[in-house]
Amino acid sequence: MSITVFAKPHCAQCDATKRQFNKLGVEYDVVDLTQDAQALESFRAAGYRQAPVVVAGEDTWTGFRPDMIKKVAELINA
Repeated sequence: MSITVFAKPHCAQCDATKRQFNKLGVEYDVVDLTQDAQALESFRAAGYRQAPVVVAGEDTWTGFRPDMIKKVAELINA
């Protein structure tokens, strides 16, 4: 499963999301939304208004979601 965290600098929820993935040993890629205007506009058009936006396989969510992070970690480690 490919996991990408679309984050902004100095974003507490973004940092918390990355820390939780690290704690659970889940590998992920990070895309800086301030450097990727196309991704930012795509998420805005889809109705997302909060960072981070996490894309994990077929799941997508915004904000710090420990429940979703745990679900993804369990799927990967199964």
